[in-house]
Amino acid sequence: MKTLCFWKSRAAGGEAAGGKAPRGKIVSFETVTLNTAGMRRVSDREIVMKDGQAEVSEYGLRYSDGEEQRVLLRRALCSEAQALKALNDCRLLSWDGFHGSHPKGVLDGTTFRLDATVNGGQTIHASGSQNFPRHYRELDGWLYEILRNAEEVGENE
Repeated sequence: MKTLCFWKSRAAGGEAAGGKAPRGKIVSFETVTLNTAGMRRVSDREIVMKDGQAEVSEYGLRYSDGEEQRVLLRRALCSEAQALKALNDCRLLSWDGFHGSHPKGVLDGTTFRLDATVNGGQTIHASGSQNFPRHYRELDGWLYEILRNAEEVGENE
């Protein structure tokens, strides 16, 4: 498994963009899951702490014998410090309770759902349809960059 993690945050450096700062920081996390679905793409990605490192995984769906199965596609490792920096730069704590309603006049688009357990049991839930919390694109981009060069994982792993 390839260890790869780098991140240059466009969100770093305070709240000059006018958003509210969250009431604290993420100092630890157990799991962060981001599911997105659009007309032509479904993405199921998660970050899990394992043995002192953040394990970033991407899953896909496979249909076999009329059943849908979740299959691991690729995985990369990242340090806990780098993952925490990305989650805090994206201000993940401020996402809790976000529900972005689908805008009028938009016929299709992308839906998302985020579920996370951080800081020893605090949960974060957010969802939306073509309506995203501030800094969503930064988190999506960070996950993309980590997984872009990750080794593909076989079905037997």
